[in-house]
Amino acid sequence: MAAMTTVPSYTPSLWVRVCHALPRLDLTMQMRDNIFVPDSWEYQQTLLVLSSLSAIALVISLLVVLSFLIHYCCCHRGDRSEGSEEEEEDEDGSTGHGYSGKKGRGICCVTWVAVAAVTLCCVAIGIGFYGNSEANDGMYQLTSSLLTANYTLASIDLLISDTITGLQLSISGPLMTLEELFTGSKPFLVSTRNCRRLSENVISLLSSISLTPPGTDTGLGNDSSISRASIVPLTPVPPSVAPTVVPTSNLVPSPFSPGWAANTLMVNEDYRWLSYVLLLLLDLIVCLFILLGLAKQARWLLILMTVLAWLALFLSWGSLGLETATVVALSDFCSDPNAFVLNSTNFNTGTSSDVLDYYLTCSRRMNSPFQQLLTQSQRALSNIHTHLSNLDRNALPQFPKAEKSLRDVQQILNSTEGNFHQLVALLNCRGLNKDYIDSLKGLCYDGMEGLLYLSLYSFLSALAFTAILCSLPGAWRSFPSESEEYEDSDSESEDPFTSHQDSKRFLQWQPWL
Repeated sequence: MAAMTTVPSYTPSLWVRVCHALPRLDLTMQMRDNIFVPDSWEYQQTLLVLSSLSAIALVISLLVVLSFLIHYCCCHRGDRSEGSEEEEEDEDGSTGHGYSGKKGRGICCVTWVAVAAVTLCCVAIGIGFYGNSEANDGMYQLTSSLLTANYTLASIDLLISDTITGLQLSISGPLMTLEELFTGSKPFLVSTRNCRRLSENVISLLSSISLTPPGTDTGLGNDSSISRASIVPLTPVPPSVAPTVVPTSNLVPSPFSPGWAANTLMVNEDYRWLSYVLLLLLDLIVCLFILLGLAKQARWLLILMTVLAWLALFLSWGSLGLETATVVALSDFCSDPNAFVLNSTNFNTGTSSDVLDYYLTCSRRMNSPFQQLLTQSQRALSNIHTHLSNLDRNALPQFPKAEKSLRDVQQILNSTEGNFHQLVALLNCRGLNKDYIDSLKGLCYDGMEGLLYLSLYSFLSALAFTAILCSLPGAWRSFPSESEEYEDSDSESEDPFTSHQDSKRFLQWQPWL
């Protein structure tokens, strides 16, 4: 029983508090508050300013790469003539491989810089895969909680609809028949009319209970195809197979629908996850083929990888800007989610703030806003059952023809009471509040952590590709040209014909051979 009375709690994590405390500036460089208001242009300006920091970092990276290109292209032109003179002087002392000592040291330096940059990029890729998985787990927990909440809301609506339908059937059918049969007996007629009046009272009370505002489709709402001939208690099914809302448009419905949000988030998350996987694979392929090009000294491969490295550099800084804005906005929401839900028009349209506050906080000191309605309905159903028992005991011996109609009313009442008990359990705040807390934990814990890891990946990969683009021109310069390779091969090989003639002269010069 102790576990049943305990409601899980939510507290913002350390990273949420740190990101929420970041200063905010608008486009006019004025300080703004950090209250999560996504529809406000002032708040959107603060996110744009934070995203522009990655654009500034991109410009700095481009300037650094450009300075290295100028250094290798302009400042080292004079080294060619000096290098050729040194090679002529050191021709006799050459090892035969076609490289001077300075070139060997240059190749070694460039190789180590490239290897260090590629290693950093591989570490960033590993962090990116982990962050992408964590963000996906958080979104999966969020959508699962939304689907469960959507099924609970739909079950509540269906129980209310079935209960009302059953009572209306009893009023228009068996109770009307009993009134006609008991026309000559006033006590029995009064009891029957009391049952009808109490049934109408229960219908009025249950019609005022609704957690979903009018016009909101929960996927299990009032279906015209539901049989009205019999009322059976609902059998709960797993949320994974529960009907959900398929979004019919890209516009956010007003009021908010958990089923619509879950389906929309699932579709967007699939595209987000796939995009990051492709980006990570692109970075990995670029890094591996850069190492292959350095090992094989293939200029064409390095040129191709340089183009892809430029693309990866732009994508890394661009993704960092989007991740920064998303992390900051998410931290603002997760710092006080209840305030946003209570103040947002998408949530409270048609739903009172007392109902929202009851399910968001679920404090044991708070009474259910439906407690009075449920109590009155329960008393009315009990009174109906008492009147039917009196009729069964006293009226049937005098009116045997009323037995069938009385049994039909009792059967509908039993089904109605079963649905009513399920309705009372579902209207308790524990179930919906648990779904709400689970969705917050998935979004603000795993989702926030995954986005932070993805931000770290983008930053490290951008630094790595900046270093790679700065070191590749040095690698091209260190590679031997085709003419040098040809001359080296000629100097290392001996002419077979010349060697044959020399050996023949040697044999002719020796008189004893």
